[in-house]
Amino acid sequence: MVYDVVVVGAGPCGSAAARSCAGLGLKTMLVEEHAAVGNPVQCAGLLSASAFEVCSVSRRSVLNEVRGARMVSDLGAELCFDAGRTKAYVVDRAVLDREMAEAAVRAGAELRLRTYVSAVRDGRLLTRGVDGRGEIPFRLLIAADGPRSSIARMLGMERSPIYLSGVQADVPCEVDTRYVELHPNAAPDFFGWVIPVTNRRARIGLCSGRYTKERFDAFIAKFPPGCVHLVSGTIPLGVMPRTYGQKTLFVGDAAGFAKPTSGGGIYTGVRSARHAAAVAARCCERGAFGDDALRQYETLWREDFGHELSMGLKLLRMRQKMTPEDIDHLCRVLNDPDVLETIVRYGDMDRPSTLVRKLALKPAVIRAMGIVFASGLRDVLKNETKRVPQ
Repeated sequence: MVYDVVVVGAGPCGSAAARSCAGLGLKTMLVEEHAAVGNPVQCAGLLSASAFEVCSVSRRSVLNEVRGARMVSDLGAELCFDAGRTKAYVVDRAVLDREMAEAAVRAGAELRLRTYVSAVRDGRLLTRGVDGRGEIPFRLLIAADGPRSSIARMLGMERSPIYLSGVQADVPCEVDTRYVELHPNAAPDFFGWVIPVTNRRARIGLCSGRYTKERFDAFIAKFPPGCVHLVSGTIPLGVMPRTYGQKTLFVGDAAGFAKPTSGGGIYTGVRSARHAAAVAARCCERGAFGDDALRQYETLWREDFGHELSMGLKLLRMRQKMTPEDIDHLCRVLNDPDVLETIVRYGDMDRPSTLVRKLALKPAVIRAMGIVFASGLRDVLKNETKRVPQ
């Protein structure tokens, strides 16, 4: 049997792609190398409200709702804002992933677990699994196999330019369940975090491009001892130069769609999966699977969230040049009632460009610009905010 679409990877992006493809009437196979969907967990488990919504799942996976954030500079300054409503969900990723895979199966997709892809050859996936060696013929392939995509490697596709490694531990400690804590100085090239699961348990972690273990050990030492669960993972930053080719579309982390401002990838990943499904349906209808036919996928995701990823990468580069003293001063400047109201009103974890533009018009922020101009904020504001609608 030749499948219209084979999706590799049953994380949220792969399951969303399979569900959408099957819902469009395509003969769809979803392949997962692990024995169970959702394991091992390699995610912080914090989803923006928009990301949770696009997953189209029940509330079974929700452990806590967060309505604001605190940024702690470690030099004395703190910045706290409270939206007064749910801005993000702390979830059990294993439960969420399984629910999304189940939805794909109900839509008509076939799910094959414990199936490892060893090669892509002449419109076939060569696999190894519990039943031994096999092959799965396809018309179109959707690669949703994560930041170290084996499909990209097999096809010789150029990858994302930046990779960060992350470590997170579930730790018994007292926390305010309303707020996520951000600790920029825990990892100078990204940040550390404290995500409240309950008022007595938090997920404490960080991401960094180097010295990750050493920085994590130093950061977690500030909290009570004890770890009930430890996870690690990789975050790709920067989109691969081309997200299509050789009868394949790349979605989610496999394409490098993680947000440079937060590291989250579910919102952009699920949206990219739906764009991929739309292009797959069009290709199958026309019987056209060359690069000219696949190019529309890149047009769709760029029009959707490409600008946000581009701006986010520039903001990350700016942040990486800031000193702890710069961050401390910026926290103090932003801790102004008018600025905080703007953050609450326009803040969006998935689409931060509007907030950047609004903050750039604030006198208090303008006064702080001398700190960060050398880090590249001038270029970000000049080149990006003109494209953000009023």
